Amino acid sequence: MRLPNGDRAQLGDKLERYCLNPNHRKGKDKAALFRDRLEVTLDNKGVFETALLAAALDNKAVVRSRDQYGYHYNIRFLMQTDVGEAWVLSCWIIRHGEDFPRLTNAYPVRSQEVQDDNP
Repeated sequence: MRLPNGDRAQLGDKLERYCLNPNHRKGKDKAALFRDRLEVTLDNKGVFETALLAAALDNKAVVRSRDQYGYHYNIRFLMQTDVGEAWVLSCWIIRHGEDFPRLTNAYPVRSQEVQDDNP
């Protein structure tokens, strides 16, 4: 299945505040992975934003769970830059009462971790 209304996916400030923030207590490790594997940082976050929005529109989504906040989805995709490539897990939520997905998290994963979701 595709992410419902993936064409209206919103990234919010999750990349700046967390995923690519080298000063965030927990996010700094993800930021280091994105920098080391893909050379993606806050300075060139647009390339990551483009990849996330394309994945939200085109890639297979898996329903991870449903809770009091809404439906949670995972999308795994291969991201390529001039420096290299890495599998990325992007996590999304469609909140109850809303009809568009919001990014909740994103991080690089090993290729072995994606085999079950992406044939």
